Amino acid sequence: MTPAPTSAPTRPAPRAEAAPDISVVIPVYHEEDNLRELVARVGEALGPTRWTFELICVDDGSRDASPAILAELAATTPWLHPVILARNYGQSTALQAGFERARGRYIVTLDGDLQNDPLDIPALIERLESDPSVDMISGWRQQRQDKALSRRLPSVLANRLISWATGVRLHDYGCALKAYRREIIERIRLYGELHRFIPSLAREAGARIVEVPVRHHARTRGQSKYGIDRTFRVILDLVLIVFFLRYRQRPLHAFGGLGLWLMTPGVVILGYLLAVKLAGEDIGGRPLLLAGVMLVLMGAQLIVAGLTGELLIRIYHEGSGRPQYYTRGLPSAHPGTATQP
Repeated sequence: MTPAPTSAPTRPAPRAEAAPDISVVIPVYHEEDNLRELVARVGEALGPTRWTFELICVDDGSRDASPAILAELAATTPWLHPVILARNYGQSTALQAGFERARGRYIVTLDGDLQNDPLDIPALIERLESDPSVDMISGWRQQRQDKALSRRLPSVLANRLISWATGVRLHDYGCALKAYRREIIERIRLYGELHRFIPSLAREAGARIVEVPVRHHARTRGQSKYGIDRTFRVILDLVLIVFFLRYRQRPLHAFGGLGLWLMTPGVVILGYLLAVKLAGEDIGGRPLLLAGVMLVLMGAQLIVAGLTGELLIRIYHEGSGRPQYYTRGLPSAHPGTATQP
């Protein structure tokens, strides 16, 4: 008997208890030495506040004792909800798994290495509560406690490059401590290693972003998961995100524009060679003939790729029901409340 086909994975069903005000999402990978203190610090930071909260720790396939420690802590901590991934998928997937399970009105992310300080969370939430003109707050590690050559210098260069390329100007793209309104998180989805570009994705989804200084501590236990090699991956991901931000809705402008740039000189070359041929000269052995044909063929292929992209965009929006745009409520009419987009 043929088994019934299984359905595609869906968003996890919400838990029965009332939704909290704040969901803290922390991806974890080989942090067995930090987990107990991390959970305690989150409780100390948010426990005395007026907000209800949950902590979603997503273990990204750790091979140390991290999953066992999370299970142990969850047994005695009702607001801790561990998620254990089957293998190491990467930080973006771990964050996405946490976002899909988060139920709070506000969602906060930070790293699990104790370098971000949970005591900064209440101030970020207070800003979101009191300032309706802000949808996302990105932390800025002004006094960063990392090695200058291997961590801070590449980070400064990457931040300037990303700010220039995406138009979202931040001092510190790499700071994991960020706070969002829930609706912004629901509009974005993370793949690959796009967690580095969440501010750019959020801006594309309509978020108004501010950057505020936050505390940063030196790592005292465990090992950093980042190295100088990630700089090259950032460059490749930046190409993807720039294309996504500028040409997702109009791929023909990207591929077709490049195709026209290649095809135009190819047509000129072939036109010149045609005139030479009509004048009675032999053009069969000229390298210029091959160059002209190649330019025309490459240009035509790129234009066809752009047209295919346009069809796929229509399928993406119309077939999946995903919106082409988002709206927001009318701004307050009271004097002095006008905000900058």
